[in-house]
Amino acid sequence: MPKKSNTRGAQGGGTIRQRKDGRWEARYTVGRDPGTGKQIQRSIYGTTQQEVRKKLTAAVTALDTGDYFEASKMTLARWVEIWLHEYTGDKKYLTVKHYKAQCNTHIVPSLGAVKLAELTAPQIQKFYNGLLRDGLAPKSVRNIHGILTKCLSTAVSVGYIRDNPANRVTLPRVEKKEVHPLTDEQVKDFLKVSVGDEHEILLKVILFTGLREAEAIGLTWDCIDFQAGTIKVSRQLQSRPLADGGYAFAPLKNDKPRMLKPAAFVMDLLKRRHREQAAQRIAAGELWHAWNTPSEQKQALVFTTAIGNHLRPATVYNHYKKMAAQIGAPESRVHDLRHTFAVLSLQNGDDIKTVQGNLGHATAAFTLDVYGHVSERMKEDSAERMQGYIKGIVDL
Repeated sequence: MPKKSNTRGAQGGGTIRQRKDGRWEARYTVGRDPGTGKQIQRSIYGTTQQEVRKKLTAAVTALDTGDYFEASKMTLARWVEIWLHEYTGDKKYLTVKHYKAQCNTHIVPSLGAVKLAELTAPQIQKFYNGLLRDGLAPKSVRNIHGILTKCLSTAVSVGYIRDNPANRVTLPRVEKKEVHPLTDEQVKDFLKVSVGDEHEILLKVILFTGLREAEAIGLTWDCIDFQAGTIKVSRQLQSRPLADGGYAFAPLKNDKPRMLKPAAFVMDLLKRRHREQAAQRIAAGELWHAWNTPSEQKQALVFTTAIGNHLRPATVYNHYKKMAAQIGAPESRVHDLRHTFAVLSLQNGDDIKTVQGNLGHATAAFTLDVYGHVSERMKEDSAERMQGYIKGIVDL
């Protein structure tokens, strides 16, 4: 017969007994149920009385000092489900979509069965290393880490776990990708080969303003002030599945509207587009979808199809790729026109803060990180300026 014992814990905070199966159990009170007023008790188990007594003493001491913590028993998969549903309401549509995709594809299949409170840094490290071995890029692994870290940080803040194990891992080094702007010669050729294309004006506006493609496609006429010569960038047109509402206007990437003062060449392009769209409306007749009155036109999209529908990025991409092949830049993307604008701006003397503002980057440091290396020509220009300065103060 197992030996039984009833021993009071520290300050009367618990009792210890030996169970019929031979194990030792300590029970202690953690508080009272706010609804019933009854005591809430928890149990600690061990193979020896001494082991259980140590655990009980630690638990009671933690209760006395306010450091007591009761770990959640739910799995990581369940917490991820709750987190995505309840704690991402402040995030943008595409951000949440990305979170869900990464959780469902990588995080939950690999770690979902682990209890949230038992997840360790070595388990997470092994998970990341496995992703790398399977061929996932270091940047993608870092993105997954960012999602898991946010998810676990929320679990800490709501009291499900004491700390975040994702904070104690080593992340892979990411090689910074170089941007690939068009050369001066390719820009000249692009201006020629784009003439007559139905997306000519859109692509040229992106090239000489640095707008993101979704920002350009989402421009409406009320954002264009021909008298002041400005373009207000305040939202983008985002592609979504039909189940999520289809194409919809969405906030900018960093939620900060910006006012551009582009070259007169750009404003002339937009005036031309204004006339072009009016002609398209007449030609389309009853098929026209965009607007019917001048007041409606002010709220309408600047860039539309021949019958007034919004543009599709895939269609614009296909048109640009044909032009890119013609100018000797077959790997170039529409986004590289934005890079080209940034590089041209810096090469022609714009300071980094101005370029940051035009591109809509959150910080000048980010702009400098992406474009700081820009080109050999800028280095040569810098050397020539310094040489001119030296000549002015030294007799050479």
